[in-house]
Amino acid sequence: MNAASAGHRVTTRHAQAIYPFMASGGLGGRGTYIGRDANGGAFCFDPWVLYDDGVLDDPNAIVIGKLGQGKSALVKTLLWRMLLFGRRAFVLDVKREYGALCASVGVKPVSLTPGGGVRLNPLSARPEEHAQIELLRAIATTALGEALNQVESSVLREALRTVRARETEPTLPLITAVMFNPSAEMAARLQTSQEQLAADGRRAALALQDLCEGPLKGLFDGPTSPGIDLDSRLLVLDLHAVRDSPAVGILMACATAWMSAQFARMAGRPGRERLINVADESWKIIQHGGLGEWFQSNFKLARQFGVMNLVVLHKLGDLQAAGDAGSRAARIAEGLIADASTRVIYHQDESQVGATRELLGLSETEAQLLTELRPGQALWRVGSRSFIVQHQRSRIEHALTDTDTGMRINAR
Repeated sequence: MNAASAGHRVTTRHAQAIYPFMASGGLGGRGTYIGRDANGGAFCFDPWVLYDDGVLDDPNAIVIGKLGQGKSALVKTLLWRMLLFGRRAFVLDVKREYGALCASVGVKPVSLTPGGGVRLNPLSARPEEHAQIELLRAIATTALGEALNQVESSVLREALRTVRARETEPTLPLITAVMFNPSAEMAARLQTSQEQLAADGRRAALALQDLCEGPLKGLFDGPTSPGIDLDSRLLVLDLHAVRDSPAVGILMACATAWMSAQFARMAGRPGRERLINVADESWKIIQHGGLGEWFQSNFKLARQFGVMNLVVLHKLGDLQAAGDAGSRAARIAEGLIADASTRVIYHQDESQVGATRELLGLSETEAQLLTELRPGQALWRVGSRSFIVQHQRSRIEHALTDTDTGMRINAR
């Protein structure tokens, strides 16, 4: 063999310069153990540590993966391990998948079922008037199916102010009643008559009334039910009973608003715990214009509250399906992606690779690897760094994260 054709021998330490993406170092040993990276080293992750180190701009994360590739197992394992280290978690569960995890932690899911006896008051989410009116308008817009006009928006504002002055806790039924029968003070503030004010706000009032007395009756039409343990390490809201309802987007937003109340309250505690907020199928919120804008603004509060928002999707097309290209819903969906500094992508079909690469800003090499990933293996984009990580679970964690029981012949 002549010198021109001779191979070049180097150590693996020097060989990483040839293919730096595959040989990138890990994120350090601080954080929750996830598994092994492509080099065989331990891969650990903690968004708050990485934020302090300047690696991340925010603690938010998006997990994307088709069925059977391991995204649900990753989320449950991540929660289980973070709970062991003193973190806390809130979960919107639309598939009833978190029962085993709840049992292991020693808590029960909170099942939201029309007429089931458990109520959550979304207007107790934030004590500030401006925050309550913002959510109230978003709910009314979604219930109507179109934007509020200026008069309706003003009637909602004045109705909320009236209820806040009379009651310690505003609720949707109380606000609806005031809109049907506005006070003389409300009419004077808006320089109109009580009769005209009732007529102007009737359309929005009827929409809120139907929300309280229609398919979602008993869920959001009163003060929050007593007995819900707000200080538990894990709080799971089970939305399975209404997952196919056309009103599920409103329900998810109201539940998210209620959770946000807890975030805000905990943010004021000395030595507060870090929180993980898991929202599955969030695109059902985003597809509603008013709720989508509210949800995006809530997403942006992650740094203020010290919350890791964790959005779980089958594919990025789920978010894109929220609206046509260039629409408000589509822009909101793209904004959520931009506000998540951590993206975990499992195996993607060839048809999804182009859109995934464009929306996430992947390199050609990263995009190509998405079609070659095996179950349990994912591309982690953490800030500007990339890793191929094989998720590893213990025997106990396999039992906690198993979602295939129903497909087994011997399942009981």
